Amino acid sequence: MTRRDSLRWVAAGAVAAANTWTATAAGDATDRERRMKWWHEARFGMFIHWGLYSVLGRHEWVMEDEGIPVAEYELLAKRFKPRPNAARDWARLAKQAGQKYMVMTTKHHEGFCNFSTKLTNYCAPQQGPGRDLVKEYVEAARAEGLRVGFYYSLMDWHHPDGARCATDEAARRRFVDYIHGHVRELLTDYGKIDVLWYDVSWPLTKEGWESEKMNAMVFQLQPDIIVNNRNGLEGDFATPEQRIQAEKRAWESCMTMNDSWGYQAADDNWKSPKTIVRNLVTCAHGTGNYLLNIGPKPDGSIPEESVRILTSVGKWMDRNGPSIYKTDLCQPGRSNYAGFSRDGNTLYMHVHFWPGETVALAGLMNKVKSARLLATGQEVKFNQEEFRVRFTGLPLKAPDDPVTTLAIELDGDPNQNTDHVRKDRPRRGVGV
Repeated sequence: MTRRDSLRWVAAGAVAAANTWTATAAGDATDRERRMKWWHEARFGMFIHWGLYSVLGRHEWVMEDEGIPVAEYELLAKRFKPRPNAARDWARLAKQAGQKYMVMTTKHHEGFCNFSTKLTNYCAPQQGPGRDLVKEYVEAARAEGLRVGFYYSLMDWHHPDGARCATDEAARRRFVDYIHGHVRELLTDYGKIDVLWYDVSWPLTKEGWESEKMNAMVFQLQPDIIVNNRNGLEGDFATPEQRIQAEKRAWESCMTMNDSWGYQAADDNWKSPKTIVRNLVTCAHGTGNYLLNIGPKPDGSIPEESVRILTSVGKWMDRNGPSIYKTDLCQPGRSNYAGFSRDGNTLYMHVHFWPGETVALAGLMNKVKSARLLATGQEVKFNQEEFRVRFTGLPLKAPDDPVTTLAIELDGDPNQNTDHVRKDRPRRGVGV
């Protein structure tokens, strides 16, 4: 999409957008439900942390952690020369992995802009890359049918007012205008954007950032966008980081695949495909999303382990996707070798530690109508007693990798009573 097309797109929706923001600012639940419908159904997305820090290969906080002076760090901008359209590989991998949306760092804490901006020459088109990296990313995501998200860090280590804005009103005015200007450019120049993912509101409060005004502008420009909670406002969804924490509101757990967001060459502490799948199941159980990160190398290529892991997860999603996408809040949750998700009256039992020929589920209060292996559709026999259901005649070795899913059809919404015990057995307690 050209800049002219983008401007036409924004202008065409300006009036409707202003009306939408009025409703959104008032907390209109119906409008929020409309905007977030696709996101709730997606469940799984790709996070991308990519910037000058990838050139050094020592984590995205390297400038801060190693105390690198601004003038020294700036030199990396000329050395940052990724190959053209590297984002095409990211988008293909995301689609292959079963991810439905992508969120890329347009500007991280280091202050370098991966997009074209009129507000600074510290940006990809005017430095080493010589082109708009965000534009390439947007085009790549759309080519694979994926939703497009922008990460944007409010904190900025490069801007001279980035820290002094906390104590100097003139500096705050300059810096807030700079940040708001970036957000306006990002949401004007690239067509329809689906997610705005703010990060790190240090050193200002929501009043200092003028966050209400900022979000008003966001929704005027992009009436269908969803916005997270990291500019000091509640936003549309919460963002627990490096942990899975179900909340009463919409939430998305963001996690690294190893211990680093940006490329770190020596970080070999990779999560296994089984761990990734289990995390995805846990998020689906609580109706949350899972935003899983890759940290591309300076040339834009994806670390080999990230490709291997996501390829494995993608094969599992090909067979088990219905147990993750569009799933409902799931009450059953107790097992020492399985996790759970559900779609209506279908309970999905995700067995990550395969016990052998019999899989048991205690405390299920529903009548089981049928059961099958989700990956193959093969019928599974079962025996239902007062306190438990046993699924029998299963292979000794797990029939799917890395997690085997049983699809269990019930006579109503799945309900597990974890306090229910057989009458001839004492209630479990300390020392029993």
